[in-house]
Amino acid sequence: MQNTIQNLITWMTSAALLNSLWELAQLPLYGLWSDPDGSRIVAYLIHCILGDVSIATVLFFLTSMILKSLDWPAVHPWRGGALVIGLGIAYTAFSEWYNVYVVTAWSYAPSMPLIGGIGIAPLLQWFVVPALMIIAMRRLH
Repeated sequence: MQNTIQNLITWMTSAALLNSLWELAQLPLYGLWSDPDGSRIVAYLIHCILGDVSIATVLFFLTSMILKSLDWPAVHPWRGGALVIGLGIAYTAFSEWYNVYVVTAWSYAPSMPLIGGIGIAPLLQWFVVPALMIIAMRRLH
């Protein structure tokens, strides 16, 4: 049980750290970047980071259920990584489409590269960040 809790804490901590860095880096690719209200930008960042950590945590448990192992980053890193990355990209593609085009909760800056109308930066986020999280977990344990 101790190892399970340690895995979850490591997963969530690395999700918070790495997604914070990614969100800060990609912020200029969103329309909000030009908002003169700095507190709105900070609130947006916090919202996105907390959302990223929540998504990563749900994906950790979903992958644990599918692989029947809470220690999948150590024992099944390739299969678990493929699941987390695939599900993360699928969710992000839907979320970006829904929030940009349906409810217009946010918008892309002209500098955001698109694929099929969806921002490439958030899609890459769910490829790069989980891979780095798995690498970090394997090195720490």
